[in-house]
Amino acid sequence: MTLFFTSPRTESGASGAGSVASGFTRRSILGGALAGVALAATTAPGAANAAAPMRKAGGGSMANEPFNQVDVVKIGLIGLGNRGAGMLDGWVSIPGAQVVAVCDIRGDRATRAADRVAGAGKTRPREYGGSDTSFQKMLDTEELDFVYIATPWEFHHAQGKAALLAGAHAGIELPIATELDELWDLVDTSEKTRKHLFLMENCSYGRNELAMLKMAHEGVFGDITSGHGGYLHDLRALLFNDGYYTDDWRRIWHTKSTASFYAMHGLAPIAAAMDINRGDRLTTLTATTTAARGLADYRERFVPRDHRSWKETYVNGDLVTCMITTAKGRTIRAEHNVSQPRPYSRINTIEGSRGLFEDYVGGDSTGARVYAEPIHGGDYWRGAAELRGEFDHWLWKDLEGPAAGGGHGGMDYILQWRIVQQMRTGQVPDIDVYDSAAWCAPVPLSVMSLAKGGRPVEVPDFTRGEWKKLRLGLDSVRTAMPAVV
Repeated sequence: MTLFFTSPRTESGASGAGSVASGFTRRSILGGALAGVALAATTAPGAANAAAPMRKAGGGSMANEPFNQVDVVKIGLIGLGNRGAGMLDGWVSIPGAQVVAVCDIRGDRATRAADRVAGAGKTRPREYGGSDTSFQKMLDTEELDFVYIATPWEFHHAQGKAALLAGAHAGIELPIATELDELWDLVDTSEKTRKHLFLMENCSYGRNELAMLKMAHEGVFGDITSGHGGYLHDLRALLFNDGYYTDDWRRIWHTKSTASFYAMHGLAPIAAAMDINRGDRLTTLTATTTAARGLADYRERFVPRDHRSWKETYVNGDLVTCMITTAKGRTIRAEHNVSQPRPYSRINTIEGSRGLFEDYVGGDSTGARVYAEPIHGGDYWRGAAELRGEFDHWLWKDLEGPAAGGGHGGMDYILQWRIVQQMRTGQVPDIDVYDSAAWCAPVPLSVMSLAKGGRPVEVPDFTRGEWKKLRLGLDSVRTAMPAVV
């Protein structure tokens, strides 16, 4: 069954007078030979650019900038704790990827990682570790194409910038930076070095998220008006689990400030479906917060009184909510809550003039459901899985088997595979530094809004005007992984 509109749709997503030919979709103008070509997009009357600093001398936009093509992607890893070590097997198994160097401030972790690579029958990577400057030694010594960074948040900016200055592209776990000036610095450094830096946003490659994006871009939901995403995950037991987060780094963040630390998992897929930085942009953010109760309550009931955490005072609100507006008049609600008991959810909901997509119904992603006028004659939902045959993204169609053993339901492997494939074929990355900065901006902007009593603050235009051009992103054209010679 086809789900396309039976009436025409305008370039900005509305139907009616002045619309283009019936069957218009975003895919129809960006697919095939037009992939990566910038096309003018209609914006809301009166939409203005956020004030942006002048571009640094020698820099230029990285929008639509392809990777420099390489036959084998030489990879260096910084940070080999839970996340870094968990991604290691993916980097080792992907065709045309070679882990040539591994680094952690704890040298034994680098040794264990090198052992695993060698145990998989690959060339043993060189080890760096033992000090907080070991990563710089690795960058100064090795000739790397790509650096993967999975360290605590406070190190992401410095290590990501150092990777760019060393001549490598960089993929950073969430967030790429926690301060507004740091986000701008990464944008400027990427533009000056002509190297890509991007968020390792695995949830953007989730099966439901990519199907939702395809439905949105092919007109199933009509004119998109709102979205709701976030990160709702009961982390209390892990936050107080000695050794899980090295040196308690993630729990310590809850003693520093009240902020939406980690809403990107839910925000990024919504932003992609709305073509943020590709025809629309985030304009204002307003934050609210509940009281900080969850971590202290958990500690009171389950943590011994002689535990070091009793010296800590938790100030970050349990639920921090950001209401975000866009230049086209859309709204996004982004939430962060890791301190209260609840089932895991990234929310992943989008709504338009002709329907909506809701994920995590019943507590997990298997309950995703769709209601849209072209496919409904009555008051009932359809399971999103029923529509997979028509709207499954090509990455999942091609990689479902290999991805099955990957982390987080396979999305980790697909993210890694796609990065390597794009570097080996010289493509434009699905996610760029501008996307990454915009998705991470709610971290500092939520602090700013709350400091002003919950009043709105402006979201910077990290693209410096390039957002007005419609271009490909995660709705990519199907391409193959080159054979390994």
